[in-house]
Amino acid sequence: MIKIYGIKNCDTMKKTFQWLDDNAIAYDFHDYKKIGVDDEFLTRAIEQHGWETIINKRGTTWRKLSIIKRPLIEHSQGIIVGFDDEAYKILKH
Repeated sequence: MIKIYGIKNCDTMKKTFQWLDDNAIAYDFHDYKKIGVDDEFLTRAIEQHGWETIINKRGTTWRKLSIIKRPLIEHSQGIIVGFDDEAYKILKH
């Protein structure tokens, strides 16, 4: 049987459910918002398609995330990423 992972209120999911129903294709729905998703399945999906395909970067959840490493320090010779005592010494000059 086909197993579909997703969240119920997503428009893309609704279209998928409708298509499967219209074509009389049975499926098991796994709501990972409620149940979660297992690491092994995600690892296989990422190995097959790459993380950039698997992660929905167009959704509002992605836009709300603060995933940029902090701090970013711009200075005359470039940018320092994160806390780094050694790298910060350049800021003294």
